[in-house]
Amino acid sequence: MAFYKFNADFLLEKRSFIGEIFNSLGRTDHSFRVVRRGRRIARFTKPSFFIWVLLLFAIFLISFAAFGLKFQLPGNFEILERSSSSSHKFDTSGDGERSVKFSNEVQQEFSGSYDVEKTLRSKRRKQQEKTLGITSFQPRFGGHQTLQEREKSFYARNQTVHCGFVKGPSGLPSTGFDLDEKDKAYMSNCLVVVSSCIFGTSDFLRRPTSRKISQFSKNIVCFVMFLDEQTLSKVSLEGHVRDDKGYIGLWRIVVVKNLPYDDMRRTGKVPKFLSHRLFPSSRYSIWLDSKMRLNTDPMLILEYFLWRTKSEYAISNHYDRHCVWEEVLQNKRLNKYNHTAIDEQFNFYQFDGLPKFDPSDPNIPLPSYVPEGSFIVRAHTPMSNLFSCLWFNEVDRFTSRDQLSFAYTYLKLRRSNPDQPFHLYMFKDCERRALAKLFHHRALPSPPLGP
Repeated sequence: MAFYKFNADFLLEKRSFIGEIFNSLGRTDHSFRVVRRGRRIARFTKPSFFIWVLLLFAIFLISFAAFGLKFQLPGNFEILERSSSSSHKFDTSGDGERSVKFSNEVQQEFSGSYDVEKTLRSKRRKQQEKTLGITSFQPRFGGHQTLQEREKSFYARNQTVHCGFVKGPSGLPSTGFDLDEKDKAYMSNCLVVVSSCIFGTSDFLRRPTSRKISQFSKNIVCFVMFLDEQTLSKVSLEGHVRDDKGYIGLWRIVVVKNLPYDDMRRTGKVPKFLSHRLFPSSRYSIWLDSKMRLNTDPMLILEYFLWRTKSEYAISNHYDRHCVWEEVLQNKRLNKYNHTAIDEQFNFYQFDGLPKFDPSDPNIPLPSYVPEGSFIVRAHTPMSNLFSCLWFNEVDRFTSRDQLSFAYTYLKLRRSNPDQPFHLYMFKDCERRALAKLFHHRALPSPPLGP
């Protein structure tokens, strides 16, 4: 108030001086009144302008102090609002200092540049998923494993990993590979297993050579052949009919319903890799493809390949190829699978460090990077089971050509666990041929069209 009074007194004092100037210039008193009127207007206009500016600025400061965090301002103010409420948890570390752990959503938004459009799209997508509910969930036998979950699964530690038979939300149908309750009860009591499968009528049923298998093995070993209903009807027409107990020769026939994959080759990987899940009490298992007839006692096989070599996993090398690069070219040359899918898988493995096979390297961990996977001998140890799960997950994620993913899975598991050995024994292919008679498939399944 004193400021404005000072300005008024200042103008009055100067009034006589200005009048004298106008008189000396020959101006009339009217001219002086015009100037004086202009001065009067200026006297009231300038203070009013400053008052309004100061008033608006004060209102803005008060409003921002009270409600500023709720304004829709650009930048990361919205993130800061969420993080300042319930988006973080306090955790007391061992040294007594308190640290803040933000939620995953806030961490993701703080890392890197903040993309408003991307965040809005993500919010809309999450809202749509919540609206749709479980009706938008597509059940998968291998589950919906993310790349982060896949990466963590290679570490041998106490954790839960994807390994087939992954159930969806309540109320949704089974993800496949459904078995009769009587068969499941029988399989749960098996300690040693010899198993095989035929899906899609791709092979003839070949029984193990009974006279070459000891009575001791016949008493303690479960011989299980998995068939789908179409194949069961086919082999029945060919004279292989189940008896009252469900056997055809030494084979206990287990019928699988609701096959999890359209690709019969991929479906066959379920009993091939996941015997520890199908036979939860078993200590050992032997897998042979349906193109083979077992001619050796199972207990002798365990003694020769596992106990004598102190191994927990045994598989033969390929009779011709030893490098994954060669296997990729051969699969594409024979049109074993969609070429684009093979390239995507192979490029992924190269990016993750898959090396070429070098037979001159004295420290090479395996005599071959390409297996002949038709015959596998396993002890159901934790590392063996983990390797089987990891190998199956690669087949589930990429192509059903398991020879492409064997070396990558083994080397990555070994690299991820330098202090946890995995005793895998790769024997020569001629030894595999001495154990079982090899036949040709009835008709190879057509390669899937893929993307």
